[in-house]
Amino acid sequence: MGCLLSIDEKEAVLRSKQIDASLKSDGEKMARIAKLLLLGAGESGKSTILKQLKIIHQSSYTREECLLYKPVVYSNTVQSMIAIIRAMGHLYIKFEDECRIDDARTLFACANEAADGYLSTELYSALYQLWNDDGVQQCFKRSREYQLNDSASYFFNSLDRLAKHDYIPTDQDVLRTRVKTTGIQETQFSYKKIEFR
Repeated sequence: MGCLLSIDEKEAVLRSKQIDASLKSDGEKMARIAKLLLLGAGESGKSTILKQLKIIHQSSYTREECLLYKPVVYSNTVQSMIAIIRAMGHLYIKFEDECRIDDARTLFACANEAADGYLSTELYSALYQLWNDDGVQQCFKRSREYQLNDSASYFFNSLDRLAKHDYIPTDQDVLRTRVKTTGIQETQFSYKKIEFR
């Protein structure tokens, strides 16, 4: 009676101290976590920023992750050339060499194989010949008049590398890919002892 605590009261005090310590610890952990939300219009660079953060703060993409982007690289390259060829019609630009018409047919006929992560010799040759045609170059220079991926010239200028049978996309290739993003993407990285989510 009086000044002494019962066993139940001692357990309650101990439990209270444990809860207080846990709350303090959780508070300190939460203070080291920052939540970052990227908002913006379509094709404004939100996914590109996430890719850059991964490359800078998560020590790059693994070989397996890069291989997952191989079909995207091929598809972006093919779709960019298709966009240029379609724009040539709207802008009344002709191929310098009429043989490029056959290359354009090959491109359209083989376009689906790129999405499967395959770049055949025929498709590579068609892309290469088309990219080196003055009419295509003329249309490319007017790309502000139609929608074309920003990375189009990067991939066209890398065709020899992309066509190698042992091609694995580099971090730069992954960074320059364009995939329409829907929904929410979450990534985590640490910077100066702060965890970003």
